[in-house]
Formats: sequence, structure tokens, C-alpha cells
Amino acid sequence: MIKMIASDLDGTIVSTTGKISPRTREAFLAAREAGIHIVFVTGRPYRWLTPIVDAFGGLGTVICSNGAVLYDLESDQVLWSQTIDAATAVQAQQIILRHEPKATFAAETTKGLHLGSGFAETGRTLGSLAELDLHSPELDAEGIVKFLARSPQMKVESFFSTVFPEISRLLWVTHSATGVSLLEMAHMDIHKAHTLADYAARLNIKPAEIMAFGDMPNDIEMLQFVGHGYAMASGHRETLEATSLIAPPFAEDGVAQVIEKLLR
Repeated sequence: MIKMIASDLDGTIVSTTGKISPRTREAFLAAREAGIHIVFVTGRPYRWLTPIVDAFGGLGTVICSNGAVLYDLESDQVLWSQTIDAATAVQAQQIILRHEPKATFAAETTKGLHLGSGFAETGRTLGSLAELDLHSPELDAEGIVKFLARSPQMKVESFFSTVFPEISRLLWVTHSATGVSLLEMAHMDIHKAHTLADYAARLNIKPAEIMAFGDMPNDIEMLQFVGHGYAMASGHRETLEATSLIAPPFAEDGVAQVIEKLLR
């Protein structure tokens, strides 16, 4: 019996315009009405949950920043976070710059986004911003939940494979962005599956009782952890190779189709 549905957002149920389709919205609401616990699991910071709020209002708990933050939409507060210290981010930065001297950096904290020079595209709005200074006590006070590195010239797969052997000794590293070479790093003990496992255990829900959906490499651990992990047919090659269950593509409301079949 499925007792929980865990879903990624971007590319899984949220479009590039930041919208959730009416069919997908209705499928999740029907699942909740049937007594299934709903949890959204995203790489987004908790400040960027507008698609969820627009579609569902204050619908429960969201696992944000690839598992580094547990956020309660109903009470509008961070329940828990796992951070890294600035000194570790400095070490990671030094490793990356040896392999990619043109890399730029940013740090997502529990309070906002700190941008390094050249990281953001000109004119792009990214929310609450501050200048990145990895030697500032402010970063440790706020707590880094995600450290980001962007390459202007390497493809993301090459960027990842080049720095992974060294970075993985310090931090968990993944990638999930489409059309940009961006690495996402967090505490060694953090990824989506880790926090989902802890959250489900609090509710006495076993992995075999969870259905999950995702489309990018940062979803792989989650899809492999649960008993019913669906990669989107429109998703990243690595994600599709990591699980035997495939949902129809995003453009066809693939998650909604699977949920509708479950409820029937």
C-alpha cells in the first residue's frame, strides 16, 4: 500500500514557467483526500516555493535545497537544516578553481543567496541577494545549506566528473539544472533520500510504502531509496538508467497519470 508520495518539482511537476498543470494539481489533491501523505522534495530553496503555494496553498512540509532544509509551509518556518561551514566551502572552491579557473560561485544559506562575481546572468532576478564573501562570519551565522559552482565553458557532465573525485571527500555533489553547467554541493550526509528517510520514519512510513518521482541526477538517491521510484521519461539519461520504473514525460502530465492509475 502506498502511504506517501514524494515528488521533485522542476521538470517533474513544475514547468519552465513555474506552473503546475490543473491535472497534476487535481491528482495530488485526490491522493491527499485518499489519505496519502504528500511531500515535495526539491533542490529549490524554501524561498522559491511559489509554484507549490500557488497550486496548493499551505500544503504541509517541503524538503528543500536537496535535503538540507525541512520547511513547513503551513507555519511558514524552517523546521530543520543541515549546514556546512564556510571553511569547507573555501576548500571546495580551491579544488574547483584548480580544474576550472573560470568557475564562479554562490552560497545558499538559511537566510538568502550570496552571489560571487559573475555567477548570475545579467538582469536575472534571484530573490534575496548578498555578495559572496566566504571569509565572512555572516555565512557561518546563517549556515550554508548549498554551495554552488558554475562553469562558463565546460559541459556539466565533464565539470562534474572532473571535480568529483576530490570534492566528494568533502561534500555531497550533484547537478540538476538544465542548460547551465552548475554543480550543487551540500553536507556529506545530505541528499534528498537522506532527509526523506528521516521524515518518513517519523510518520512510521516504510520505504516500500513510498512512491517518488524525479527527473534529474539529484533525484537518483531518492528514487532508489523508495519502493516505487519513477524517473520521468523526459528526464536526464542518468536518472532514467538508475531506476526501472518510468513515468510518462512531463509534457503529458506523467506524474498525474501514475497517481491516477494508483488511485483507480
